[in-house]
Amino acid sequence: MTAALDAGKGALLVFCVAVLQVSVLTTLELGAGAPDLLLVTLVAVALVRGPLYGAGAGFFAGLVVDVATLQTLGVTSLLLTLVGYWIGRYGETTARERRHAPLLSVLVATPAFALGAFALHFMLGDGVSARVVLLEALVPTLALNLLLTRPVYAACRRLLRPVELADRAREVRLLG
Repeated sequence: MTAALDAGKGALLVFCVAVLQVSVLTTLELGAGAPDLLLVTLVAVALVRGPLYGAGAGFFAGLVVDVATLQTLGVTSLLLTLVGYWIGRYGETTARERRHAPLLSVLVATPAFALGAFALHFMLGDGVSARVVLLEALVPTLALNLLLTRPVYAACRRLLRPVELADRAREVRLLG
């Protein structure tokens, strides 16, 4: 019962943040960048709940964004699924209780997401400027995302039940 309740709360959280991101936060700009509350929320959810939950939340969030903005279906879903999974793995294999884990995760995820989005849009033939995406918009977006990280992570820890120590991997073993 609690797993279904956690999944429902997570899905509702991600849906509401995705709608807020698409409708309100895309118009809010500082310099050339805009805050990416959806990415920060996904990072927090993946750190709190783990890689599979993060990947599922990332896919759902990306699908909502792609449908709402009428972009190429699957591009944002692919990127957010990868971000959710790998940040969840980082949280699972290291101590997610460390104070620097959310900030470090957002510090890595924001440029990785921007670079991945640029590469996918370039491969699809969409007109995208590397100067705008990677130089002008990245630094203000990263700064805004880092400012949002602490309060979003705290809210996600309160809303979603963190995975217990017994439920997650205690150590990584190499097979071979």
